[in-house]
Amino acid sequence: MHKLDKKAANTETEAPTLDQDVDLNRYTDRLEEHSYIDDLAELNTSDAEQMSRVGIDTVEKERIGTFIQKDSSVLHCKAKQDGVEVMGISRAVKKHDWLEKYLWKGVDPDTDKYTRQAKLKPTEGYFIRALPGVKTEYPIQACLYIAKKDSSQNVHNIVIAEEGSELHIITGCATAPHVVSGLHIGVSEFYIKKGAKVTFTMIHNWGEEVAVRPRTVAYVEEEGVLVSNYISLKHVRTLQMYPTTYLNGKGAVARFSSVLVAPTGSHLDIGSRIVLNAPETRAEIISRAITTGGVIIARGNLVGKYPGIKAHLECKGLILSDGLMHAVPELEGHVAGVEMSHEAAVGKIAREEIEYLMARGLDEETAISTIVRGFLNVDIEGLPPSLKKELDAAIAESEKDMF
Repeated sequence: MHKLDKKAANTETEAPTLDQDVDLNRYTDRLEEHSYIDDLAELNTSDAEQMSRVGIDTVEKERIGTFIQKDSSVLHCKAKQDGVEVMGISRAVKKHDWLEKYLWKGVDPDTDKYTRQAKLKPTEGYFIRALPGVKTEYPIQACLYIAKKDSSQNVHNIVIAEEGSELHIITGCATAPHVVSGLHIGVSEFYIKKGAKVTFTMIHNWGEEVAVRPRTVAYVEEEGVLVSNYISLKHVRTLQMYPTTYLNGKGAVARFSSVLVAPTGSHLDIGSRIVLNAPETRAEIISRAITTGGVIIARGNLVGKYPGIKAHLECKGLILSDGLMHAVPELEGHVAGVEMSHEAAVGKIAREEIEYLMARGLDEETAISTIVRGFLNVDIEGLPPSLKKELDAAIAESEKDMF
């Protein structure tokens, strides 16, 4: 199991480390209890506004399921399509005896102190499942929300796409407006069966002093597909994630895309690892990152273990203001006949690009904004129109803070 709990570097000459240490004793695990609500119209205005910023539709017009957790309480939960299950993980364990064989199969509780805390002091999480052959037209939405300051929310999520099914999920993670400091630990395990597809889009919008530690592992079987999109455009104190996906069946595919912005004071250490274990598997990792004064460590690791696999890694960073942009692309070919490539670039906006747009009538600020928007616009193959709309809205909102 890939170890993640490492000490920070002591000097500026050392390469950035995988993790900034977080003192777990700073945070309480005694979270607030909240009453269940049947209608999201009952949400208070400030919570509804915060949730909407991370893609949560409180009207649920184009959603076929909803899971909202506030602190440790399941605030609202429903599935509106037959063959789809959406519920809290504690309820799911009671309902399905067989679920025990999935829990902690992908993520070892002893991986680091964060996974140990999630195991020893769990505070709910969600269970999402599509039955065999069931395909969802609209997304399921899930929100993990912290309303108690200086608290630790330790969730465990399980997503299962049974054979031939299709799931679209949008997860929004956020804090209440008054919550400046807190800790979110999220252990997530994905099981994508033969011929199934999962599109998973996560949008983060945390308080300025919040520490975030997701721990994710996915298994993809024959002809299965995982499309994972991660968006973090607002200030967060420290965020570290390194999801690992195992392509274990012939023709399995994984595509990871991330769109990152690090304002001054933010430290983002984000990467993805895909292990291609079977014939005809395909993988792609793409990241677009902008620092406006913060630190971004953009990692990507592709591991080819079977002849004929194809994998590509692309990392592009833009420095708008003094900060750190550190790209760490890695390729591992273990056998002859693998086809793997990567490209990485870190730079600035070229003056000639700005002048070109200004010559066509744009003022300088609008020209820069246009270039930045284009830079962050990652063309994500297979993204449903409703999720594309959420992604575009999140990027547009972030521009207000950048300029």
